[in-house]
Amino acid sequence: MKMLLVRKFRVLILMVFLVACTMHIMIDLLPRLERRGTEGRPGCSCPPPAAAPPRTAPRWPSKHTLRILQDFSAEPASNLSSQSREAAERAAGGGGGGGGGVAEGDRLFNVNSDIRFNPRAAEQPEWQNEDNEEFLPTGETSVDSYPNWLKFHIGINRYELYSRDNPAIEALLQDLVSQKITSVAMKSGGTQLKLIMTFQNYGQALFKPMKQTREQETPPDFFYFSDYERHNAEIAAFHLDRQVKWICIKRKVEILILDFRRVPPVAGRLVNMTREIRDVTRDKKLWRTFFISPANNICFYGECSYYCSTEHALCGKPDQIEGSLAAFLPDLSLAKRKTWRNPWRRSYHKRKKAEWEVDPDYCEEVKQTPPYDSGTRILDIMDMTVFDFLMGNMDRHHYETFEKFGNETFIIHLDNGRGFGKYSHDELSILVPLNQCCRIRKSTYLRLQLLAKEEYKLSLLMKESLLKDKIAPILYQPHLEAMDRRLRIVLKAVSDCIEKDGYDNVVENDFNTDANTVTTER
Repeated sequence: MKMLLVRKFRVLILMVFLVACTMHIMIDLLPRLERRGTEGRPGCSCPPPAAAPPRTAPRWPSKHTLRILQDFSAEPASNLSSQSREAAERAAGGGGGGGGGVAEGDRLFNVNSDIRFNPRAAEQPEWQNEDNEEFLPTGETSVDSYPNWLKFHIGINRYELYSRDNPAIEALLQDLVSQKITSVAMKSGGTQLKLIMTFQNYGQALFKPMKQTREQETPPDFFYFSDYERHNAEIAAFHLDRQVKWICIKRKVEILILDFRRVPPVAGRLVNMTREIRDVTRDKKLWRTFFISPANNICFYGECSYYCSTEHALCGKPDQIEGSLAAFLPDLSLAKRKTWRNPWRRSYHKRKKAEWEVDPDYCEEVKQTPPYDSGTRILDIMDMTVFDFLMGNMDRHHYETFEKFGNETFIIHLDNGRGFGKYSHDELSILVPLNQCCRIRKSTYLRLQLLAKEEYKLSLLMKESLLKDKIAPILYQPHLEAMDRRLRIVLKAVSDCIEKDGYDNVVENDFNTDANTVTTER
């Protein structure tokens, strides 16, 4: 009897296997054979003429083609086919680039304008060139047809993430708040909950949900490494790092704030937790944490190291929640980034202190260590120090650079969520690198002096710039006032250094001058 059951079971398994094979042939193999048969008929050396596409807006590149340029740095590898990867690499190689006036070797990607993005590139190994432009019926060039996130990637160069006059940045900020969200997943790693959101145009952004109200300060008993990550801090950091067009009383002028342009574009967005997160996520771990609170609000908490529990749930009103969306950088498979330990990294320990906190001559040791012994890296650290001090950000343990450019490139200012936590306290330890090294770029120093003037006051410029964001106001007024106070502290520290060591030994002239132009060396 037992043997009979075993035989019947084997027959059943065999039948299931045969059914699965049959379905695979019908669903996958037959359409390919039919397509191949129609493309090359016996006795005809030419493929059949392609049907003219409808005269509508240009179609986007395929999902597989575009996603290759997205950032999956938390994942071990991209799941793209080798054909799609090769096609994207071919589109990024050769030809004209995305930044005017930047040498070809100084661009992150060199775009070949003769190669068009083909919506069918994921299915066909060959890319279409300028002889076949039916998928660009409006007559646009290929670069003009790219989505804004791709234009942003193309514009990255040795000196900055984007140029001052790059129109794609404003368009990308608009995309971040208006593009339809098609999928959501939790980002692995990190101490607090962050979501990866994918848009209809295949762009992606990192979503940090609102955890504190604007007026809340970090509790005084919190350590810096257990502080909340604030969505509005990410937005404010982007605006502090860039430029703003500001209307003066007598004339309209464009004022650059810090003018570093080292923070990826960030925008605030009001997200529907039901329709734009829960209903589109395929992440079961995230989906299982949704619940309805006693106040009938939709809540979720996800999975992370800190603050991911029912007690720290993120709740909507009733299902709307604020958050910041930061545009992704290019995929690591196309633009590798190197992670560096910050020399002035904190101990991240409740009792221990870092070496720089007990050794006043620590900077001399740093300046003898590569890459700080040559080039501009030590000046980049000083820029980052000023940037963090103005925000009150103590959580700068590592930083990144693009590997292609070696040591002669800028520092990317990523992960600024722990800034703007306390407006009533100035954390002077953030300024230790500047006090110990007594070095600063001339362009940075002049800009800080300008922002201290009443007519170009830092707090006024920041307030004006932040009003453009969809979830304004971004910063509580005392935070803006604290920035003016901290700016005076920075200028006093530089002044003390100049008095001690002399102007030429402290202020590094980074201006290239000739008869016609004045430019800064980044």
